Amino acid sequence: MDTSTDHSAEAANASGHHAEGHDHPTDMTFIKVAIILAIITALETSTYWWPESIHTLSMTVLILLMLVKFFMILLWFMHLKFDSKIFSLMFYIGLVLAVGCYMVALLTFRFFG
Repeated sequence: MDTSTDHSAEAANASGHHAEGHDHPTDMTFIKVAIILAIITALETSTYWWPESIHTLSMTVLILLMLVKFFMILLWFMHLKFDSKIFSLMFYIGLVLAVGCYMVALLTFRFFG
């Protein structure tokens, strides 16, 4: 007779919280996401060789690629796709503040002359 018990499940039931399981992504999903992130990083580094005449375009592309990478990492590697929406909201607010501060810094140095 097995007398071992799952104390974490008992504690969860005693506190009134039920563990809500979700389908965890497979290893192949993480590999695909990592490959996509590597491709996006290669695109970001390729902007170094773009002509200076399209500097504003390259900055726009870099900001868009940064946003895509941010959300991919946020949703898949940090598992926020499966967590409570309040955690996602905290990261979204942080993203808006970070991009806002970056834009203010660029405008301070008259980047968008």
